[in-house]
Amino acid sequence: MTRRLFRSLIPAFMLALIAGQAWAEVTVTFYAHPGARVRGGYLLFPHAYVHAQGTVDATGEAVDWSAGFTAESPGPHLLFVRGGGVVASPDARYVDEGQPFLSLTVDDATWHALRARADWWNSPEGSVYDLRRRNCITFIADLARVAGLRTAPEPSMKPGTFLEATAALNPAAAWREEAVVSPAPSPVTAARPGSEANRPGAQP
Repeated sequence: MTRRLFRSLIPAFMLALIAGQAWAEVTVTFYAHPGARVRGGYLLFPHAYVHAQGTVDATGEAVDWSAGFTAESPGPHLLFVRGGGVVASPDARYVDEGQPFLSLTVDDATWHALRARADWWNSPEGSVYDLRRRNCITFIADLARVAGLRTAPEPSMKPGTFLEATAALNPAAAWREEAVVSPAPSPVTAARPGSEANRPGAQP
């Protein structure tokens, strides 16, 4: 009786194990925000950032993390001098407004390496901000290379352009909208041409 029960539980156990492995993963997506809008009295500028979501395989830890590198004290002085930089987490609304360009699933080791590298950008050595040479795009490019991606030439001040060129170098990771399956047109009514709306894109 015990042996039969054990045999009957094996398929269910294997199915649960496979499902758990498929679920326990972290997806990293690179975005650009278009900026050029005012919110809360502040003008939003173009910006690049990364968003990671999923579950760490080894521990089951839930991941929902966003980060971008920005000036600690924004202002016109950054046109002429370097300043302090900080890795900041954009809120969910800000992330949703951005345009994704690259997305890939990483293993635990790569995920921890990404977090460690982001922490380095907050260190005294890493937290130097230069509007033209060491900005949000430089940060994103660095993390993209840690994730194993090729990156477009730097420096750059156009996040959308940079990420678009980087996506072209990494076609397997380039963002693709989910295909929408439309019902077959009625034999009586002619099908109307559809249209796709692209999300806005691009900012440092």
